[in-house]
Amino acid sequence: MFVQVIEGKVKDPDLLLRQTDRWVAEIKPGVKGYLGSTGGITPDGRSVWLARFESKEAAEANSHNAQQDAWWNETAKAYDGEPAFYDCTEVDTVFAGGSNDAGFVQIIEGRAKDAGALRTRLHEMEKGLKEERPDILGITIAWHPDQVGFTQAVYFTSEKDTRKLEKQTESTEMREQFMAMFREEPAFFDLPEPRFD
Repeated sequence: MFVQVIEGKVKDPDLLLRQTDRWVAEIKPGVKGYLGSTGGITPDGRSVWLARFESKEAAEANSHNAQQDAWWNETAKAYDGEPAFYDCTEVDTVFAGGSNDAGFVQIIEGRAKDAGALRTRLHEMEKGLKEERPDILGITIAWHPDQVGFTQAVYFTSEKDTRKLEKQTESTEMREQFMAMFREEPAFFDLPEPRFD
């Protein structure tokens, strides 16, 4: 799987959401190798989207499409400045990845001290995480081209469940071990009204 992450400050959220709906209706039917997307806008106006493709080649073929170019030229007007793009050829999933049943999605962006060790630890933690955090439906981790930075989408049953269990588990050994594997404090972006395709 290949994931393209698009992230930036938004000045016109209505335009961005209209353009997203337009892409699904008009462009998606002609795109080969597209698997789906997760995204949304944070309460403070930051947009994060993860678009999934079968391969990097499928994503590039879509990017070089005239219809896609015209769509993006209009969509770019919704952003305050240039958004960041991360083309991620390395992707990990926990609990089979994302879930369209999620009522709340949290995006975590950070840098690993040791990406290999973090990737191994994530899979070792699956069973314990399922027991400790039943509100987590799935996780997708897209590794940035430098193979150190990452964008992680965590799919939760609801924001209410998440806040409750966050408090209960903030000092557990598993969480402390996980947080110790980052180079610095990661950034958290909450999507209270996630959009799925």
